[in-house]
Amino acid sequence: MTSKITYLGNLRCEAEHLQSGTKILSDAPTDNHGKGEKFSPTDLCATSLAECALTTIAILGRDRNINIDGATCEVQKIMLSNPRRIGEIVCYFEFSGEFSDEEKEFIETTAHNCPVAKSLHPDLKQTMKFKFGK
Repeated sequence: MTSKITYLGNLRCEAEHLQSGTKILSDAPTDNHGKGEKFSPTDLCATSLAECALTTIAILGRDRNINIDGATCEVQKIMLSNPRRIGEIVCYFEFSGEFSDEEKEFIETTAHNCPVAKSLHPDLKQTMKFKFGK
């Protein structure tokens, strides 16, 4: 088992990562009857794409001596209706430091091919934008 989810009431859940005991609370979003005081489940999905991309770049970049410490990503989630779903996730990645054209291509290709990117439905548009340097 990976996690255990408990519904706490008032449109809030608690997810516990069973290996570490780390907990995440989530709320329904304000545009869907919730308080929006925590990440919503769809926020977590969108955020997972960026986290997976950065983690995968860091893992695979080790063998190439590519250091992405301090890299950031701002995530925009665009919802659709009928049925209600995530229509697009936009990731704005920023990498400080100097990277060769080959390293930039590696970073971008790796981001687009991380496990979460490959697990999401093909109808969900994934837009990734990259900024390199200071």
